[in-house]
Amino acid sequence: MSKIRRLSPETVNRIAAGEVVERPASALKELVENALDAGATRIDVRAEGGGLVRLVIEDNGCGMDGDEMRLAVERHATSKLPVGEDGQDDLLHIDTMGFRGEALPSIGSVARLSLLSQNADLGEAWQLSVEGGVLEGPRPAPPLGRRGTRVEVRDLFYATPARLKFLKSERSESTAIADTLKRLALARADVGFYLTVDGRSRLSLVAETHEDPAQARKARLSALLGGDFGENALEIDQEREGVRITGWASLPTYNRGSNQHQYLFVNDRPVKDKLIVGAVRGAYQDFLARDRHPVVALYVDLPTSQVDVNVHPAKAEVRFRDSGLVRGLIVGALRHALAGAGHRASTTVAHYTLGRVQAGSSPQPSGGLWGSRGPAAYGGGYRPSAEMREAQHSYDQVLAPDALGAGEGVEARFIDGASTRVEPTAGFDHEVHDGPAPAEDPLGRPLGLARAQLHSTYVIAQTHDGLVIVDQHAAHERLVYERMKKQMAETGVSRQALLVPEIVELDEAEAQRVLSRADELAELGLVIEGFGAGAIAVRDVPALLGGRLDVQGLIRDLADEIAEYDEALSLKEKLEEVVGTMACHGSVRSGRRLNAQEMDALLREMEATPHSGQCNHGRPTYVELKLADIERLFGRR
Repeated sequence: MSKIRRLSPETVNRIAAGEVVERPASALKELVENALDAGATRIDVRAEGGGLVRLVIEDNGCGMDGDEMRLAVERHATSKLPVGEDGQDDLLHIDTMGFRGEALPSIGSVARLSLLSQNADLGEAWQLSVEGGVLEGPRPAPPLGRRGTRVEVRDLFYATPARLKFLKSERSESTAIADTLKRLALARADVGFYLTVDGRSRLSLVAETHEDPAQARKARLSALLGGDFGENALEIDQEREGVRITGWASLPTYNRGSNQHQYLFVNDRPVKDKLIVGAVRGAYQDFLARDRHPVVALYVDLPTSQVDVNVHPAKAEVRFRDSGLVRGLIVGALRHALAGAGHRASTTVAHYTLGRVQAGSSPQPSGGLWGSRGPAAYGGGYRPSAEMREAQHSYDQVLAPDALGAGEGVEARFIDGASTRVEPTAGFDHEVHDGPAPAEDPLGRPLGLARAQLHSTYVIAQTHDGLVIVDQHAAHERLVYERMKKQMAETGVSRQALLVPEIVELDEAEAQRVLSRADELAELGLVIEGFGAGAIAVRDVPALLGGRLDVQGLIRDLADEIAEYDEALSLKEKLEEVVGTMACHGSVRSGRRLNAQEMDALLREMEATPHSGQCNHGRPTYVELKLADIERLFGRR
C-alpha cells in the first residue's frame, strides 16, 4: 500500500470545484449570489457557447479593492460568515447567500477567471486573473466610473477536460443558465436581472419598486411565469411561531403536467426541497388528479437559527429545525387560500375557449338555434339533422314557459337592436314580463341565471356582463364530494339499502382485495359482502348518492385503487381519493336532461360550496365569458 501524502492545493481546489461547479449554471449561481451579497440592484449576465466559451456577470454592488480581491480568490476566505460572541465563526446565524468562500477559487482552478472591480464611485479599479489555479495580479485597472464588479469566466473546465464529457448540449446548458437566473430573479424582485445568450436577449427584468413586497413579487412572478399566473394566483400569507409563509399559489384549474413550476425560497434563498412537493400535494389532493400539479411560489421567512443552510456544497438544500411546523404551515396556508377562493375558476379556461372559437366561413344561423328567421329562411330544401332536431327539442323543453315560470311570451333582443314578441324557444336572451319583479336580481348572482341546457350536458347561464357555461357532471361531482366530507365529519355517512343487492363480478384476487377493506368501506356508507368466488354483493350505498350511483363502475375503480395502496395504509388515509371516486360515480351524468329549477339549484349550490370551481380531478366546472370578449369575436369591439 502506498504512503499517505498531502494533495497539492491545485488538486484540492479541483476536487472542491467538482462539488461546487457542476456545470456552467452552477458557476453562474455562485457568481450571481456574490453580486446579491454585495448589494447589487442590477445584474447583467452574458453567456456564449452554453456558458462554456464565455460567461460574464456584471453588477453594481459594493465592489472590492486590490487586497480584498486577492483574498476573494483564496480558498475559504469570505467576508460573509458572522463571528459569534465567543469570537468563533458562527455557522448557525447565516443571513447571506454565500459563506463558504469556495466559489471563486473553485472556478479559477478549472477555468480562466478574470475580475475587474471598483469599490467607490470615484477612485481606481483593480483587476486580477486566475488560470487553472495560477494567480496573476491584482493590478490597477482603468476606472469603471462607478462601484461594482465584473467577473469573466472563459473556457470553463479546460483544466479538467474529463468533466466536459458529462455536460449536455450548448442549448441545454444555455437553458439551465436561464432557469437558474430565473429562480434567483424570483427570490429577489427588488433587483433587475438581464441575460444575453449568444448575442440574443433572453431575459430582461427591471427591479420591482412596489412598496408592498407581496405585489413586487407578484409582478416578478407574472413577468416570468406569464400574466395568466397573476390572474389565477391566490395570495398566501400565514405566520406561526416565528415562521412566516408568503407567496402565491395557482387556482387548481391553472395547473401543469409536472412539479417543475413549484418554487420554494427560504430567507430569499432559492432551494429545492422535497418538503414543498409533499406539502403542496397534500394541500391540493382534493382538487387535482395525480398527474397534475399547481404552480406555486412560496417564501419562507424564519430566524436564521431555525434553518441550516450548511447541508450541501452548492447550498441548494436546507434543513429546518422543525420541519413539521414548516410543512404544516405550508399545507394550512394553501388550504386557507383555496377555501377563500370559493367557486372561482381559472381565467385561462375562458381565454382558451375564446382562442378555440373560430369565425365560420359560411353563413350561419344567428339568434337561437335556428336564428331570428327560423329554418325556412335558409331555403325550402333545408332540413335539420336528427342531432339538431334533438337539440332543438331539448332547447324547447328547457325554455318552455311552464319550466321557467314565464308568461305567454318573452321579449328577444337581436344584434341590430330590434325587439319583438316571440315564443320562448326563439332565443336565449329573454326577459319575463308577467308577474311581480323578483326581490333579488338573478343576473347579479356570481353564476347568473340558468337559461338553457345544451347537449344534455352543459348548463348555460346569463350574467349582467356575459355568460357562464357549466359542466353539470363536473360541478355536481364537486358538490357531492363536499357533502360527503361534511357528513362524515359531523355524523358519519348515512346508508341507503338497495331493494335488490347489486352483484359485481371481478377477478378473484380483485374481489379479495376489496372484501379485505369491507369494514372500512362500511364506515363510508358502502356495505359489501362476498358472493361466491370472484363476485361481490353490494347491499347498502351512501344515501347521498341515492339511485344515481354507478355501482358496477364504483366497485371496479375501488379495486384498482386499493391495489395501488400500500398494505399499511387504511382507506381513511386515502379518504379523499375514495370519496372522490364515490362522488364521481354518484353524480349527475352527462346526457341527463335538467329542468330549469334543477339547473338554477345547481348554480346556487355551486355559489355556496367551497372549491366548486373545479371537480375533484382539477377540471374546471364552468367557463365564464365576458360580453366584451364575445363582442370582440364578432368584431364589435
